[in-house]
Amino acid sequence: MSSSPNRIVGVIFGAVYLLVGVLGFFVTSGVDFVATRGGLLLGIFEVNPFHNIAHLLIGAVLLIGGLSGVKAAKGVNTVIGAAYLLLGIVGFFLAGTSANILALNTPDHFLHLASAILLLGVGLGAERAVRQNAAVA
Repeated sequence: MSSSPNRIVGVIFGAVYLLVGVLGFFVTSGVDFVATRGGLLLGIFEVNPFHNIAHLLIGAVLLIGGLSGVKAAKGVNTVIGAAYLLLGIVGFFLAGTSANILALNTPDHFLHLASAILLLGVGLGAERAVRQNAAVA
């Protein structure tokens, strides 16, 4: 696993998102499942129970992909990175509306965009560089 950036990133991001999902439930007691306003995780990221479950599912998929192999990790990182890119952009337009069923706030948008950049960067670029170097040798 140590030789694959996709597997390493998948496992690390997966573990972090699982942890975030679990910790989110500590700040969302009394918050409706799809409330447009939620509790503050780490004092800045707004979450509701639906958002917590999304983190748990995404974390599980990233972790499983990272543990399964390079091809799986690359695919999962790319797909979740693309989804986070879309959510990061669309989130700016959802905040403050009744469509904000994940209780997103501005720090969430920037975190989703940062996750997207990292996941897409590794998913689309890391293993290709390894294959090109192997083909040249």
